[in-house]
Amino acid sequence: MCGIVAYIGPREAYPIILKGLKRLEYRGYDSSGVALLNNKLQVYKKKGKVAELEESLVGKDLHAHAGIGHTRWATHGEPSDRNAHPHSSASGRLAMIHNGIIENYTQLKNELIKKGYHFKSDTDTEVLLNFIEDIQKNNNCGLEEAVRIALKRVVGAYVIVLLDKDQPDTIIAARKGSPLVIGIGKGEHFLASDASPMIEYTKEVVYVNDYELAILKADELILKNLGNEKLTPFVQKLDMEMTAIEKGGYDHFMLKEIFEQPDTIFDCLRGRLDAEKGTITMAGIQNNIEQLKNANRIIIIACGTSWHAGLAAKFMIERLARLQVEVDYGSEFRYRDPIVDSKTLTVCISQSGETADTLAAQREAKSKGSPSLAICNVMGSMVTREANGTIPTHAGHGNPNP
Repeated sequence: MCGIVAYIGPREAYPIILKGLKRLEYRGYDSSGVALLNNKLQVYKKKGKVAELEESLVGKDLHAHAGIGHTRWATHGEPSDRNAHPHSSASGRLAMIHNGIIENYTQLKNELIKKGYHFKSDTDTEVLLNFIEDIQKNNNCGLEEAVRIALKRVVGAYVIVLLDKDQPDTIIAARKGSPLVIGIGKGEHFLASDASPMIEYTKEVVYVNDYELAILKADELILKNLGNEKLTPFVQKLDMEMTAIEKGGYDHFMLKEIFEQPDTIFDCLRGRLDAEKGTITMAGIQNNIEQLKNANRIIIIACGTSWHAGLAAKFMIERLARLQVEVDYGSEFRYRDPIVDSKTLTVCISQSGETADTLAAQREAKSKGSPSLAICNVMGSMVTREANGTIPTHAGHGNPNP
């Protein structure tokens, strides 16, 4: 699960990006890299851990006020220096990082090879980057317009973030299917796959939606759709604390999570459970309580450890509520033409609220008339915004409301 970090503003970009990449190491990765823009565009990348990248950059010219960084989990091409992100375009004028998979990259690559392009890596990312540059060159247009045209041809999922040597005061990003968060500071902006790299700098964020394009300068954020229409950014306040993303003295995040379980369960139930009255109150579902209560069947959709939580929930719900419960992998649910209707409650479990397969399954169920309930740790994320009701887990959030 690749990680993205970017910065533009008055500070030195490299230390912020490096620290952000270290915060994203929990995702798992095989290589990392940064691109820094200050009169010239410098790209540095390395197979292995972020610490190895950091060591390789000792003594290099790292001065820049705009930059992008990436941790890669190999999809197209083996883990190697040349397949690591960021990638440079054929002219060397553009640099790009990318999360996701471009499904029609082979077709695009063959078109570019016929035009004389040569590729230095095995990645779909380099193909997309050169496709964008080719559009820019042939249409004599700016990078923003070239990105918009290119993404109308792209099949797949992506978050892309680009630097252009000819536009040193601008970062351009776009999203479909993979998460992207923009942090809003005073005369500066941050971008990342989740909020952890920016929480110490700002608590004001914008979650970018699918098919949206972000144009960022130090003191300006413009959001547009692929039809070039301006959108109003929805700014939210983060309730995450630094302690929630640090190891807290433990050697590993897994150890931290194991020993935090009693506090996490207490935080999840606090303000909701009245043991004396025998009641549970959840504000996030009150507005749709009748619709949820009328369900005669439940489907739980999740991925990874959230799926395991769903299996445990199945036994408890069936025993206590006497309702039939199925538990589905998000990646399989939408491909089996599921039988759901308005009497089926779809419960989506996602820690981040941005799990691509869970989101796709939620939309599939919604298209068939099923109401959905989200269980999530990030209010305002895509899963919570599209659900009929939400139960926040409040893990690491201090003193939550119901």
